[in-house]
Amino acid sequence: MKASIFITCICDSMYPQVGDSMVRVLEKLGVTLDFPPEQTCCGQPALSSGYWEDAKPVAETMLTAFKNSEYVVAPAGSCITAIKEYYPALFEQNPDQYRQAKELIGKIYEFSEFVVKILKKEDVGASFPHRVTYHSSCHARRFLNTDEYILALLKNVREIDYVPLPHEEACCGFGGTFAVKLPEISEAMVDEKVRNIFETKADVLIGTDLSCLMNITGRLRKQKSNIRVMHMAELLDEGMRT
Repeated sequence: MKASIFITCICDSMYPQVGDSMVRVLEKLGVTLDFPPEQTCCGQPALSSGYWEDAKPVAETMLTAFKNSEYVVAPAGSCITAIKEYYPALFEQNPDQYRQAKELIGKIYEFSEFVVKILKKEDVGASFPHRVTYHSSCHARRFLNTDEYILALLKNVREIDYVPLPHEEACCGFGGTFAVKLPEISEAMVDEKVRNIFETKADVLIGTDLSCLMNITGRLRKQKSNIRVMHMAELLDEGMRT
């Protein structure tokens, strides 16, 4: 099986190790990967702020970059949601680009979804002897419905002590430009999220959206907590090497 990696802006600029982990896990599972160098931002910041015409050139670049890909795998549900939610409307006046947008939507997957749904792997042979809780991000939970794949993978990790996060459905307060426009509300939301994480007494928090993990990590460090924050791909990568 062949797949292309869509690395996303935050992963590329702030969490490149997550991309490395994704590659190692998928290659161990037998996937032949490529990285189309033309890829760029999916356009989410502009799209969600209403600047559709500004988003169109980068979205066109994405269509071209992954035109020939069999599958596309990404570490962030928010970027995939932007493509699935906005691209058809963005290109509805251009039949060729609309068709390309629908083709991309039909072959792009969040990392854990790809592993379970496409590769049919719930047990990847990982071992992770730590107390772990999971932050369910808004896009993964409400738009992509990918929580089931995360939980299926976690259930089959050996030695893990998984503890459900109280009020896991609650937003962490990041919300893209929301955190910038309404910082006081955002801060109150992430404070509540961190209190719930502390309640689990977990050593490790995992998630699948790097923007959420960045926001939560910042608040944990402000409170002098050394709880480890990891992407699901990092947990599996580490667990498959032990």
